[in-house]
This record gives sequence, structure tokens and C-alpha cells, in this order.
Amino acid sequence: MVSESFLPTVNGVTTSVCRVLESLRDRGDEAVVIAPTDGDGSYAGFPVVGVPAVAYRKFPVGLPGPSVQRTLEAFGPDIVHAASPFLLGAEGIAAARRLGVPTVAVYQTDVAGYALRHRWGRGAARLARAWVRRMHEQADLTLAPSSAALAELTDLGVPRLARWGRGVDLVGFHPNLRSDERTRALRRALTPDGRVLVGYVGRLAPEKRVERLRALRGMRGIRVVVVGDGPAAADVRRALRGVPTTFLGQLTGDDLRTAYAALDVFVHTGTEETFGQTIQEAQASGCPVVAPRAGGPIDLVEHGRTGLLYAPEDDDALAAAVAGLVADPARRARIGEAGRRAVRERSWEKVCGQLFDHYGEVLARRAAALPSAQG
Repeated sequence: MVSESFLPTVNGVTTSVCRVLESLRDRGDEAVVIAPTDGDGSYAGFPVVGVPAVAYRKFPVGLPGPSVQRTLEAFGPDIVHAASPFLLGAEGIAAARRLGVPTVAVYQTDVAGYALRHRWGRGAARLARAWVRRMHEQADLTLAPSSAALAELTDLGVPRLARWGRGVDLVGFHPNLRSDERTRALRRALTPDGRVLVGYVGRLAPEKRVERLRALRGMRGIRVVVVGDGPAAADVRRALRGVPTTFLGQLTGDDLRTAYAALDVFVHTGTEETFGQTIQEAQASGCPVVAPRAGGPIDLVEHGRTGLLYAPEDDDALAAAVAGLVADPARRARIGEAGRRAVRERSWEKVCGQLFDHYGEVLARRAAALPSAQG
């Protein structure tokens, strides 16, 4: 598994890689991870081979090099899984091709949108799109997490596409936590006067557009809660001056699950998400979701039943959706319950099983092609 991100960096790519590794362990398979980490280590009993990296906006970017192919040669994989490939992942795919090993590339990051949001310019966005197309053309199969991502890759001309979503921890994220004493204590600390807690969870980066929560300024009876950290943290704090906001920083494990359970409304602000893992986590926690009608959220939220969708660039529509839920506790409860029901079939066990089926299809196609190739 060649991943552009891994622990201690916490994001959607890292989470999905860790869950896949745990499922591989449970199946009795073997794996090795190549990722931008500080030295070598292990996870789920598998070796993690670190590669050099440079930091960009607090995010380690793995640098391709000959160690990638050396690691693959020494391990002798049946298949190479490239998680959100860009630089390191592209080298992983290329090395696998040189070794005759089939590859599955998992598309998780809208690189072109990222380039525009970080003001690299339209030329850089065009180059990013061309690079994404060229890179994924080399893979035996590219997996897209949502219908929007699948359409985007189809428009780019990427061949051999299939859809593969993401799982969610249905045990760790659970509505029952709302009555847990830790959750009650957090709510008392956040809102001793009983305000409605409107929250965001995720990385604080330009593409996440968390500053849009300033549209809630002046809304009565709420407190905004921001969970996460990142390069845009200072900008978000400045933007939310005048909005009653508590910043909890980056949380993991039980602290993160408690934070979700404490929220009354979850708001997703970015419009370039290829999936939207935090939306699933909020739904699993029984928290009603407000999200833009763009990208991954379109597949995750059924408007009016499992959440509310707003026009992607309309901050007034965002505020109106939140206000409607703030004013109606019964509706919050109804949508929160429906959201929980919607994710019950998306356990990591089931989703990883779908991934392994894709592995099997790629291996079968490669095996079927060998006789003609040899002939």
C-alpha cells in the first residue's frame, strides 16, 4: 500500500488506509505500507516504510525515489494499492508497472480544485488535471468514492473506473453517547446556558472553507464549535470573530466521538469534497447534517430526510438551513435518527469487503490476459 498520507497525520486518507490494513490483518493477508512518515514503523502488525517528505501547509508530501521500487521488489506483492496518489503514489504505480504487478488507485483528493483554492492559478489547475489523468491511466483500476468524483474522472478521460465508498465506525460513533456522562460534561462546559451547539469537524484548510460559518453571525440561541486544526486555523479564527465560537483543536479517539455526540447540528462547508467522511461520522452519531449540494455530500445526504443540502455557494442558504434546525428540536431528532439508519450498511467491514472484491477482479483480469500476452 502506497499512501500519500499516514499517521501521525490524521485525515480521510489516513483513516481509510488504517481501516483497510486492519481488515487485511483480520483476513490473514500480508501487507507493507510505503508512506511519508518519520522513519520506519508498523501498523496492525505490518511494516511501515517511511520515505522522505517536505512539509506544505503542515502537510507532509512524500517524495518519490528508488526506495519505493526496492521495497516492492523485496516484498513481492500480488497487488499495489495507491491511496490518493499524486507524487509518491504515482511512483508506486510506475514501479508496480515495471515489476509487472497490477495496481488499484483510490481517488480521494480533488487536486485541481485544491490548486485553485490555494491560489496556484488556473494554469496549475490544468496541469494538475492532466497529471491526474495520466497517472490514473496507468492503473489497472481507479476507484472513485462518489458519483460526483466518478463523473469528474470520466470527464477527464480516465479509463477503468469503479465506485468504492468509505466505511464508518458504527460502534464508536453512536447516538447512545449523547447520554454518556462525558458528553453531558462537555455540553455543560460548552453551553452552560443551554444553547444549541452547531459544529464543524475536520481539517482547517482553505479548501474546507470553514470561514463560511460567519454566516451564522447574529443567529440567536447557538454556540459554534470547531473541532480540528490546520494551516487555515488563524484565518478561521479571524473570520469567526463576532460569532460565539469554541475551538477545541484536533481531537481523536474517544474525545472525537464525544465531541460529535455533543453537537446538535453538524455543518459541512467545503464544496470540493470527493466524499465527506465527517458527514458519515456525524450521521452515525445521530447528529443532523447540513451540507452543500456538491461533490460527495450529494450521495450521503437525502435532502429533508437524512440531512439538509444547500446551494453550494449560497451562504444565506447555509444559514437558513441551520436556523431551521436550531428552531425545531423535533426535526433535529427525526433527521438525526434517519441519518443513523442511512449509514447502518456502511460498516468498515462491509466496505473493505467490497474493496477486496475489486482486488480480486483486477487480479482475475490480469491472470486472464497473461496467456495472450505470453503468446
